[in-house]
Amino acid sequence: MPILAAVQMVSGPGVAENLAAAAELLALAAANGAQLAVLPENFALMGRRESDQLAAREREGDGPIQAFLAEQAARHGLWLVGGTVPLCGDDERRVRAACLLFDDRGRQVARYDKVHLFDVCVVGSAERYAESATIEPGERYVVADTPLGRLGLAVCYDLRFPEQFRAMVEQGMTVAVLPAAFTAATGKAHWETLLRTRAIENQCYVVASAQGGLHANGRETHGDSAIVDPWGEILHRLPQGPGLVWAEFDPERLKQIRRQFPVLEHRVAVAM
Repeated sequence: MPILAAVQMVSGPGVAENLAAAAELLALAAANGAQLAVLPENFALMGRRESDQLAAREREGDGPIQAFLAEQAARHGLWLVGGTVPLCGDDERRVRAACLLFDDRGRQVARYDKVHLFDVCVVGSAERYAESATIEPGERYVVADTPLGRLGLAVCYDLRFPEQFRAMVEQGMTVAVLPAAFTAATGKAHWETLLRTRAIENQCYVVASAQGGLHANGRETHGDSAIVDPWGEILHRLPQGPGLVWAEFDPERLKQIRRQFPVLEHRVAVAM
């Protein structure tokens, strides 16, 4: 059966160093037979300031981060979800947090720009985040055809918006991928619960690739990269630190769950 892999990293402010670390973990994923590998959000750059992304941004189809992703996908013959890449948008003061999908020949076949931006004060802490200051939001959800079926692309904070995942499953999604950089506080409170919920309610696999550790900018991320099956079972997880999780993708189990427990067919539109 096909193997799904999620890469966990503790990225820092050096793009070259981060790409080298990602390359080692992707080689490990390929050595373990992965057909699909997912890198975490901000895999190439966790800057000391959010504005550092502006200096690293690339035009679509041109730049060292995108070239790295294409080369790695082709080298290892795997489908690769490139976490998020800072790409140019319409606003010169901001970037697009673009989740790029490459096929096993190194061709970019899909792009999803993060829709939901993390503008919050974290409950119970002094942490404040304002992603909209440096990130321009996307406008559409994306589901792409792959050899493993229909792949739904989402990023980090998107996990809290069930309507996005329901819209993607209505477009045939069988695997949801989620590059992320959850904070330590929000991850402890909600990460596992939300991952399992999205898998259960949409009867799909979820491949969640996280940042997991203490970063040079002082931020601590939760980690706990995981692969969850359509029954909500966590097949493999990694609590902290750089590494890899992998699990088999069983399309027959997915079909059986959807056939014997047809939640998706039981939805009813009720007038208010």
